[in-house]
Amino acid sequence: MNSTIPRTSAATPVEIDRPRSWWERNGTSATITALRLGLLAVVVVVWQIVSGRLIDPLFVSKPTAIVDRLIEWARSGVLWSNSWITLKEILIGYAIGALAGVAFGFLLASQKILYRVLDPFIMSLYAIPKVALAPLFIVWLGIGIEMKIVLAAVTVFFLVFLNTAAGVREVDRGLIDAARLMNARRRDMILKVILPGSMSGVLTGLRVSIPYALIGAVIGELVASNRGLGYLINNGAATFDTAGVFAALIVLTVIAAVLSALVNLLDRSANKWRPANN
Repeated sequence: MNSTIPRTSAATPVEIDRPRSWWERNGTSATITALRLGLLAVVVVVWQIVSGRLIDPLFVSKPTAIVDRLIEWARSGVLWSNSWITLKEILIGYAIGALAGVAFGFLLASQKILYRVLDPFIMSLYAIPKVALAPLFIVWLGIGIEMKIVLAAVTVFFLVFLNTAAGVREVDRGLIDAARLMNARRRDMILKVILPGSMSGVLTGLRVSIPYALIGAVIGELVASNRGLGYLINNGAATFDTAGVFAALIVLTVIAAVLSALVNLLDRSANKWRPANN
């Protein structure tokens, strides 16, 4: 009886771990960055070409006119003084709203009954358009910087609170039960189980609330102010200075990008304990 010996295919080469090259580590991100810069350059060039030829510059201005306005503001000090006012409102309002949102998120999410009692009231307050609160804050605080800070803080608070509370409530119950079986103290439970487990929700709230801190501060300046980037936008629109409006918007965009980058750095630092995705 003939026995059939199975034929084996050519051996598949074993992939040996080796240090990745610079291009393998950074090539994709470098390509994406280059594509983004290329897209931005195309938009700017097309904008410059069509403005004055196909579209009235009164409505869209020109990139060169915007740059000239930024240079003019920088030389006169208008850019720095007004940017600092708005930045201060954003940073203080963001800090107050974020700290309060994280604190109340942890506090209420850990108290199930209290959270269920207050949840409809919190959601009702969250649903109120924050711009509708500006006149009330003006009555309470006047038109100074305090009103803009409070408006920015209130806008940030709800986003951070809701994301923090969701992160706390989604912590793996198995980890909590395991810590309780090991007789973990409440302090250790919070610092070593709940806090790391809910960090994703906290950081999500911090990240998504950045533009809303800008919105709160700028809305306050648009409603009632004589300084700040919102005031420059309002003044530019009132005088048909489209270049000035776009210049102030670009400064706000840069501020938002810098703040987002800082939160992303915090995100990477806080998530080093997480296993890397394959």
